[in-house]
Amino acid sequence: MRRIARLCYIFFTAWRFGLLPLLRDVLKPGLRRSLLSVLCWISPGKHLPRGERIRLTLEKLGPIFVKFGQVLSTRRDLLPEDIANELAKLQDQVPPFSNEESRRLIEEALGQSIEEVFVSFDATPVASASVAQVHFGVLRATEKHPQWAGQAVAIKVLRPGILPVIDGDLALMYDLAKIIEKSSEDGRRLKPRENVAEFDTYLHDELDLMREAANASQLRRYFVDSKKLMIPEMYWDLCHTNVIVMERMYGISIGRTAELQAAGVDFKKLAADGVEIFFTQVFEYGFFHADMHPGNIMISLEPETFGRFISLDFGIVGALSESDKNYLALNFLAFFNRDYRRVAELHIESGWVPAETRVEELEGAVRSVCEPYFDRPLKEISLGIVLMRLFQTSRRFKVEIQPQLTLLQKTLLNVEGLARQLDPDLDLWKTAKPILEKWVDKQLGWRGLIDGLKAEAPMWAKILPTLPRLLADTLAQASQQQKKVESGELEVLKALLLEERRTHRLLVGALLFAGGFLAGILIITLGVH
Repeated sequence: MRRIARLCYIFFTAWRFGLLPLLRDVLKPGLRRSLLSVLCWISPGKHLPRGERIRLTLEKLGPIFVKFGQVLSTRRDLLPEDIANELAKLQDQVPPFSNEESRRLIEEALGQSIEEVFVSFDATPVASASVAQVHFGVLRATEKHPQWAGQAVAIKVLRPGILPVIDGDLALMYDLAKIIEKSSEDGRRLKPRENVAEFDTYLHDELDLMREAANASQLRRYFVDSKKLMIPEMYWDLCHTNVIVMERMYGISIGRTAELQAAGVDFKKLAADGVEIFFTQVFEYGFFHADMHPGNIMISLEPETFGRFISLDFGIVGALSESDKNYLALNFLAFFNRDYRRVAELHIESGWVPAETRVEELEGAVRSVCEPYFDRPLKEISLGIVLMRLFQTSRRFKVEIQPQLTLLQKTLLNVEGLARQLDPDLDLWKTAKPILEKWVDKQLGWRGLIDGLKAEAPMWAKILPTLPRLLADTLAQASQQQKKVESGELEVLKALLLEERRTHRLLVGALLFAGGFLAGILIITLGVH
């Protein structure tokens, strides 16, 4: 009953914000389409642009649908640009849960009272989202950790009772996806069920705060000596699946540009550093922060760390394989060298384009996407948009774009937007090219060969002493195999010889019989005469 009521509310909200025409247009002519047409005529939101209609509907339906829209905005290879741009505006605006509930959850997770763990604890959350909210506090020293004394921390608490709500809304999303998929060819092209399944994975990953803590810890390890990026340290003894405690970071949100400018932050350097940090994460480590919006990025104003980036909220991260990194780096380099044939070849070599695809045909499609950008200054070229266009072109050739790449493309668009907000004259290619070239040289040049040999050295050290024995065993096996072959050949020869002898005897017998028969006829003939 509750599920039916929720479905009715979704339908009403879609009608209120003028979303039903979008559903009507994908339906085949019939009674359902006629009924929807009548409802569309009296919809209050029918005059709004379609992207805005979708965004307002998702915002009204609640945080889970908002988060789904955020994830869906990453699929620019599937969505029209106006819808993807509007969905990118979605922000979590969720009221916090009660202070009493927050204290209870923290104490249950830590197994101690708030006062035993913290010298002070701010019950009023500093941030509240669809999945969790954050409090500030100061740690108390323990016998095991005396260094904790006076350490300022941030405590992230998972929203209570969130799992049943998520599962209920996900079940409805799957139902709606099936309806959309069955309604039209366009509905099937958008792959609604696959997108809901992808969102399901993302959301359940975010429900495990230990996973987020592990993501943060790994990125911190990569950038521990960095002069450009700071990542909070995790207090592992205080981390659980629904509560994590981390180092408190001090800074100003990157979106508050007026305050940063007043503090004397160099925006040109900040923009270049941001791009370098992102490309280093992607190509150096293949592990990147995939939720880089202003709410998750701060700039330090402390004297010893002035102007450094501070990353927060690691619930969503992207990971790339070596082949993914190769593909992306070489594609970017080929694009800026205007080597469209190489771009087409890379698409085919990656295995994402059917092997029978004609290189010339794909080359022409890529050229039509890329060539217009070279009429502009390099600083005006968006790598994110280029990547998106290439994905859209690839779809014509039946390419299945991998989720990690769409996540990368969305993150790249965010990084570009933030960087150019800080420095409108930023030449993204000038900043990114040295990083890409360095990585390509490291992976595919002499350095790559040397590094590969170094990486394999421990394995070779283990294998080399056994090579004589392995060689002897191989030769012995070959000798035995040869003997078996020779033995088999001997048996075959014996069988052939026996068969030959049998045939010879039969032939001799036949000849004797024929000779005797002829001799008998001759004797009878002579006797008669």
